[in-house]
Amino acid sequence: MKNRSDLGRLFFAIAMIGSGLQQLIRQDFVRLVPPLPAWIKWPFLWADVSGVVLILAGLAIALNRIRRPAALVVGVLFVGVFILHLPGVAANPGAGFMWTNPCKALALFGGASLLALSSTPPQADGFEVNYKVAGRARVLSTVCFAGFFVVCGVQHFVYADFVIQMIPGWLPLPRIWTYFTGVALIAGGVGVMLRPVAVVAATLSGLMVFLWVVLLHIPRVLASWPDAGETAGVFEALALSGTAFMLAGSQVGRRGAVNPGAQK
Repeated sequence: MKNRSDLGRLFFAIAMIGSGLQQLIRQDFVRLVPPLPAWIKWPFLWADVSGVVLILAGLAIALNRIRRPAALVVGVLFVGVFILHLPGVAANPGAGFMWTNPCKALALFGGASLLALSSTPPQADGFEVNYKVAGRARVLSTVCFAGFFVVCGVQHFVYADFVIQMIPGWLPLPRIWTYFTGVALIAGGVGVMLRPVAVVAATLSGLMVFLWVVLLHIPRVLASWPDAGETAGVFEALALSGTAFMLAGSQVGRRGAVNPGAQK
């Protein structure tokens, strides 16, 4: 991998392909997507269609071909997931767990935005992005990602007894690890918003979530196969790790970026 952005792009692409395959196999949405409203007919068909879209978009992102249009489509899908969650949040706004998936959808929308509207590298796909648009996409992605991390960090304290159940049994002092990861999530969310430490915070956040994929999510899949929710957790975490690495790469590029308009 040339840099963190490439690694993040690959993680994000694999996650989209995996999620799409899962939807096609099950002919249903899994975990991140709430039940569709009753007035939407043939929900299995929408799951199939979005599954095909995710697979094709993931391939385009992985191969870096028509990456930007593909990422835009994925971003629209995540906005749709966020909107589907709004009625549930409005009905029970005081329940912290109701905010997890909509905030996660926004964080993944941020990853798609980075892929779609980044200013580098130049693509031969006929989709040009100017400096200002790329900068706004970076800010939007950072805010979405930071918000999700802070929310999750707070939830590690509010719902500690639930989080403890997810800690691998071979780790001692599970409550300490629960609180430690809560602090790490909050620190990562705040850190990516602070330019002096943004690269380090995003990189460490991406590494932390990737370690969760390896040490937490994959063992849970193996232990509870074929639980679709656990498998979906692998893809969601991998996409979030990829988003963090892409944020780190975008901040590196930001330090050396030159505003083309300033040269005129």
